[in-house]
Amino acid sequence: MATIFDKIIAREIPADVVFEDEHVLAFRDIHPQAPVHVLFIPKRAVATLNDLGSGDEIVVGRLAMAAAAYAKREGFAEDGYRVVMNCNRDGGQTVFHIHLHLLAGRPMAWPPG
Repeated sequence: MATIFDKIIAREIPADVVFEDEHVLAFRDIHPQAPVHVLFIPKRAVATLNDLGSGDEIVVGRLAMAAAAYAKREGFAEDGYRVVMNCNRDGGQTVFHIHLHLLAGRPMAWPPG
């Protein structure tokens, strides 16, 4: 069954896309938790971090590299930002297509929720 992210990748659902290449799509979160809240997703569907296999290091690496490049491009990399990946329900994952949250634009507290 297709997730909302699969539908965004297929352009069946609109999104405020801020980055795209052949492997990664990034768009603004519709329920932002910070002034900047962007989701970075692989175009290849993987449900959770637990479902990554041998050779999939590149998938997570591409998400991290895209997020860092976006932070630099938008001018908040030096001030700082947070990246988060949730895994399964108790970890806070609500869409079962791996994704990296980039949060910025305010000081981040620790520990997170």
